[in-house]
Amino acid sequence: MSTTTWLLIILAVALIGYSVFTFFYQRKIMKQLTEEEFRAGYRKAQLIDVREPNEFEAGHILGARNIPLSQLRQRYKEIRQDQPVYLYCQNTVRSGRAAQMLRKKGYTNLNCLKSGFKGWTGKIKKKN
Repeated sequence: MSTTTWLLIILAVALIGYSVFTFFYQRKIMKQLTEEEFRAGYRKAQLIDVREPNEFEAGHILGARNIPLSQLRQRYKEIRQDQPVYLYCQNTVRSGRAAQMLRKKGYTNLNCLKSGFKGWTGKIKKKN
């Protein structure tokens, strides 16, 4: 096999390895909650929607604050460390990244809506 083929194989294996590591690391640092579990606890927690503002305005869970993942590095101090944090995005990819970022900043009680907003059947609010 050529050097290019070997490099592509190594790159593919590294990418798969990183993806598997990230998957399990996110499962370790944040609790994945079903909609019922999420609904039972989010009113006693900080409910954070990490989607972009246009997605948030199109519809979000009632009571959620919008701190987009793209702004989280600058705005994480708006989230208290002494209270549970309930994160959600469209499907869990961004909330997983947000949990990783918050964990590095010392947050420990991190929870995520397993189905993401796309699977939410509860009340939502839309901007008129």
